[in-house]
Amino acid sequence: MSNKSDTIHDCDVVLIGAGIMSATLGVFLKELQPELTIEIFERLDKIAGESSDAWNNAGTGHSALCELNYTPQTEDGSIDISKAIHIVEQFEVSKQFWAYLLQQGFFGPAHDFINSTAHMSLVWGEENVTYLEKRFNAMQQSHLFKGMQYSHDAKQLTEWIPLVMEGRDPNQKIAATYMPIGTDVNFGALTRSLFSHLKQEHEVEIALQHEVQHLHQEYDKRWRVSVKNLSEGTHKELRAKFVFIGAGGGSLPLLEKSGIKEGKGFGGFPVSGEWLRCKNRKVIERHHAKVYGKASVGSPPMSVPHLDTRMIDGKRELLFGPFAGFSTKFLKSGSYLDLPLSIHVDNIVSMLGAGFDNLALTKYLIDQLRLSAEDKFRALKEFFPEAQFDDWELVVAGQRVQVIKRDAKHGGMLEFGTEVVSHEDGSIAALLGASPGASTSVSIMLDLLGHCFKEEMKSDAWLSKLKQMIPTYGRALADEAKLCAETRAMTAATLGLTGYQLAE
Repeated sequence: MSNKSDTIHDCDVVLIGAGIMSATLGVFLKELQPELTIEIFERLDKIAGESSDAWNNAGTGHSALCELNYTPQTEDGSIDISKAIHIVEQFEVSKQFWAYLLQQGFFGPAHDFINSTAHMSLVWGEENVTYLEKRFNAMQQSHLFKGMQYSHDAKQLTEWIPLVMEGRDPNQKIAATYMPIGTDVNFGALTRSLFSHLKQEHEVEIALQHEVQHLHQEYDKRWRVSVKNLSEGTHKELRAKFVFIGAGGGSLPLLEKSGIKEGKGFGGFPVSGEWLRCKNRKVIERHHAKVYGKASVGSPPMSVPHLDTRMIDGKRELLFGPFAGFSTKFLKSGSYLDLPLSIHVDNIVSMLGAGFDNLALTKYLIDQLRLSAEDKFRALKEFFPEAQFDDWELVVAGQRVQVIKRDAKHGGMLEFGTEVVSHEDGSIAALLGASPGASTSVSIMLDLLGHCFKEEMKSDAWLSKLKQMIPTYGRALADEAKLCAETRAMTAATLGLTGYQLAE
């Protein structure tokens, strides 16, 4: 006896995964075209349970103000800040979108999900100090980094980060940059607020414990989507004009099942991680910044060591790490068979090529796996010399899947970013990858809309609404200093961010 539903119903949009990406896209679509019918499916029993969760996210508020991997030193010794400019522009777009939603009363208060938190880069050793000063000077050429300060003076550094400086060798060469306009973002809280808005204002239901198991395109370009109710064991099928696969590490298997030619050759390389989490409230209350160091050679971007202040459920928390590891799972709640089952004839060349071309990453992950709790604590003491072992505990971080794509030269190439893969007819799109991810989710979803809703994005109605939601839409803040200052002042006032005033 079959437990499949005998009926198939139609909808306009299916969103797979209840994370920040699906939430952002769902709100965009309902704001742009309220009559669209949307169905959302999540295999877990909660919203934002994987990478969007505050404890799982490798970085909260990525805006290229302190992440040194976004400003590499070139062969001629100069500092390339182009990626940093691109990312900080995208984060400004995110803040505008969130400010619009708050102004419209969709949710609030802002401090439930975003708070001012200084962003700092910290290095030691003569070579690294020289690099950081070069980086600072290069970034001063762009008004996007106005307000950033640089110092190698111990007194100034102690004012900024007392925990980091106490007990440190006075002869150690050390330097830092300080950016007051940095933020901490709780993407789990933000995601839940966005979904709550969709449910309350638009009656969009999120079906939890529902797993999309199959999808294929029919002759009329619609997608047949098969869904299993995991709690009841029942199945249902529906047809959708557009499907978004925003399931984090679970996106790759679903992209493969879709069979679209644009998804051929993609693979995934999973990276797991752990945090050291502080248990001592007195210590937590003495550190008020995100302090990023320099990454080890071969390490993935989400493993850049940092002493990280976060606001979670109304409380200040302090994390150090993350320490990278390797697991064959594509999701924290996934299966150890995820990686082996993702390898097939279409992507095996990409996977092997990327493996041979990233031996440094392989070595780095092996070294990380060998680290004991004491080894990880020693790494913490490089940032926080007077840290006490009993004040910290190891907790599991989220699971990330780095994109592997075809490359003519190497067979396959590992990408440390996010990538939207969409069908040529715009009827389906999948988001792959990780960092900077959530922080740039608004720009990523705008790009997706441009690929998949091309005609609508050109219409006067959509353009007008987009400019209402994002006043700088279609303009580059990197090219317009006055517009950048005005935009930051507006979003700071709306979101209650105090760092902007300190930067002026």
